[in-house]
Amino acid sequence: MISIDLTGKNALILGVTNARSLGWAIAQQLLAAGARCAFSYQGERLRPDIEKLTAEHPGSLLEQCDVTAEADLERLFGRIEQEMGRLDYVVHAVAFAPRAAMEGRFVDTTSEDWNTALNVSAYSLVAIARHAEPLMAEGGSIVTLTYYASQKVVPKYNVMGIAKAALEASTRYLAYELGSKNIRVNAISAGPMRTVAARSIPGFGTMYDKSAKAAALGRNATQEEVGKLGLFLLSDLASGITGEVTYVDAGYNIMGMKLED
Repeated sequence: MISIDLTGKNALILGVTNARSLGWAIAQQLLAAGARCAFSYQGERLRPDIEKLTAEHPGSLLEQCDVTAEADLERLFGRIEQEMGRLDYVVHAVAFAPRAAMEGRFVDTTSEDWNTALNVSAYSLVAIARHAEPLMAEGGSIVTLTYYASQKVVPKYNVMGIAKAALEASTRYLAYELGSKNIRVNAISAGPMRTVAARSIPGFGTMYDKSAKAAALGRNATQEEVGKLGLFLLSDLASGITGEVTYVDAGYNIMGMKLED
């Protein structure tokens, strides 16, 4: 049996809000493997939840960070450099689009909502990679989270689908540019999950149920399965994989049609 030992490794996870966050699912696997983790969160109202999650993991760093604010990013990575010295892994689990842009018609998306969605959900990966690069002098791995709506129309996902497409393209460009420094960049395309972010998608419950029925495995993937894939992609077991979008959706994305029994 192959075990993953990350003792002595440092990771930064951005975007954890509660125990159902996919970023936390990956963080749990990293912590169990022995990695020391730093967590960023947006707004002090979220700090108590992160403190509860990390209470059993002394040495975890917690830092407030708005990923759209350069000053916040500088403070976050400055603290990591000071207290950790270097980074081995980064988990980008950040996404946001104004609710109005999800509820209405895509054609009515305003430029302001468009810019907000792409800035928070896609450009932030570029900004974070730029700050992480100097701390990954010995190489490293970056993982982000995407969704199938980047490739196919998912009603009411709207501008977030565009943001995820930009995120996936950014993953490939970053993988190319950072590859010479042995920094790998990959994306996980998870199926629908019952997260806080999912609640902002109109009709999510219906989407969740239909995805399970249409998937090759006849169910939806779980948070734990996302976490395990994240651990694999971040670890040296995936040392030859970069620039890829890997699906963990119980086989939903491979299906063109599923006949009823």
